[in-house]
Amino acid sequence: MFQPSRRDLVFILLGASCFYIFAAYVAYTPNPAIVINAAHPQYPINEPVTKTVTIVTTRTGYPTPTKATTLDLGLVETLPETTVVAHAPGWTIFRNLYMSGGALILLTSDPSSFPPPRLMTSTGLPGNLTNDPERIPTSRDMQFITPEEARVKWGGDISGGDRNRVLTVEGTTLLYNDPPQFLKHYFHFVAELIYGTWVFLYGAFADHQAESPPVAIADASFTPPLISTSTPTINRAIFIHSDVDGWRDAPGFNGYFTRAVFPSMTIEISTDWKDRINATANTKIGRAWHFPLVLLTDRSAAFRDPICGAFTQRTAAVAWMMMARQGKIDLIGNWWASMRSALLRYAGGTPHEDLNPMLQVPDTVVITYINRQGTRRHLREEDNRALITAMEDLVDRKNRQGKKWEFHNVHAEQLSLDEQVRVAAKTTIMLGVHGNGLTHLVLMKPTRLSAVVEIFFPGGYARDYEWTSRSLGMRHYSVWNDTYDPSLHSKPPADSSSRSYTHPNELQVPGYPDGFHGTEIPVYAPLVAQLIDDHVTAREHGSPSVGFSPLHDVYDARSLT
Repeated sequence: MFQPSRRDLVFILLGASCFYIFAAYVAYTPNPAIVINAAHPQYPINEPVTKTVTIVTTRTGYPTPTKATTLDLGLVETLPETTVVAHAPGWTIFRNLYMSGGALILLTSDPSSFPPPRLMTSTGLPGNLTNDPERIPTSRDMQFITPEEARVKWGGDISGGDRNRVLTVEGTTLLYNDPPQFLKHYFHFVAELIYGTWVFLYGAFADHQAESPPVAIADASFTPPLISTSTPTINRAIFIHSDVDGWRDAPGFNGYFTRAVFPSMTIEISTDWKDRINATANTKIGRAWHFPLVLLTDRSAAFRDPICGAFTQRTAAVAWMMMARQGKIDLIGNWWASMRSALLRYAGGTPHEDLNPMLQVPDTVVITYINRQGTRRHLREEDNRALITAMEDLVDRKNRQGKKWEFHNVHAEQLSLDEQVRVAAKTTIMLGVHGNGLTHLVLMKPTRLSAVVEIFFPGGYARDYEWTSRSLGMRHYSVWNDTYDPSLHSKPPADSSSRSYTHPNELQVPGYPDGFHGTEIPVYAPLVAQLIDDHVTAREHGSPSVGFSPLHDVYDARSLT
């Protein structure tokens, strides 16, 4: 057996060292376009420093290993200018947005190329019908600066070894400037804020690959990436005006939904934003935060557009309309399928597959009644009992005819969040009094028969669930007690106090009469049973596209300005 001497070991080590140095030299290819900083040769002067981290996955079928980059603007001579990827009032995606002293900074040589600040942001105050002037943004909220001004404010003497005083907040940021006024509501949080966020990001990046690669998933995870090859990975959400509880609803669905759909997303609140402000304010030297990719959302700015402020009162409608009119999203909700699937998988159900544009008739018609008798707004008790009996009789009659129908009388407060998700996901027709529980319609898979039947106190009306249903390709019916007449026009006859208004004859102005939030809401159960029966019968034998009512036929006349 060969026993190397000490001299042999020295020669082996020298040979290995020479081979390593030679291999490193061959592998290095200098970039002639990069100017080397004499003071710090390891850093180029004219481009941001990046550090690479390899992301490895062991599961087959997921993206191949990629490299994620971190950005360092400390030694660039010219900071990258701010640009707009996509904009609708209240919804703006920026590249290279800055923040200093609490003001959002648009670094640009051409301020005229940006939308007016009042359509991008606000002071963040809660809104009412009279205080819009107080919510108009000032330079304390958003301002433009030139590259030269940025150099004076935040620049370092790079040739002398000083760094720019700009720190990058890596990845994609959701910057929510909404006040906590509505954040605690399940509908406003999920069906407006998150709904609008996803439609705008999905649509804006529909035609090209995003800067941020999909996060690779290890074998231990049961939450695969959202179904999108181009939507950027969301790294964080910042609620500028909310405390730790301000964005959470009482039943817990806001947190449940957020963690299920974005399991890796971090959340910052108002105190964290104040930390970032304090780091850049009241100092002898100027500093700034840099956001490479950010979606800025502002409720007041969205309401300044007629689509939201004058017609739908839904902030997500502005984002949806922009992407729908540009053909960036479909009208039956495939763009939202990732959210439904992620949430259903989290709840232990079987995710929905993508929808066929022609829509299918489901094997089983499932009617789900969101029973609100234990909440502040509900039916008269005798009408509630009659409605349950009418639904049970309808389902029994259909099953005796050889069809497959189911009825679920759901008291949401008696079910776990997982159970509520699984019930909503298999629902064909959702029925209930106007209220937060109808938000579960976002979990329904649109089919040719899918519909939402919403019961209002006579004279009352709100667009929350009407708009949301139809934007996902589902039919919506508004019921006023004992009359259903889809041929009515938007203004009810003088001798009528009980009507039903359904597209294209829905009311144009919301109404909240005395009794709207009360416990004596009437409904004529046989009307609802007949309405559901007629709806299903017509669409079982109708054209494949009759199951959905696209919004553009109504909203084009009130298009974005």
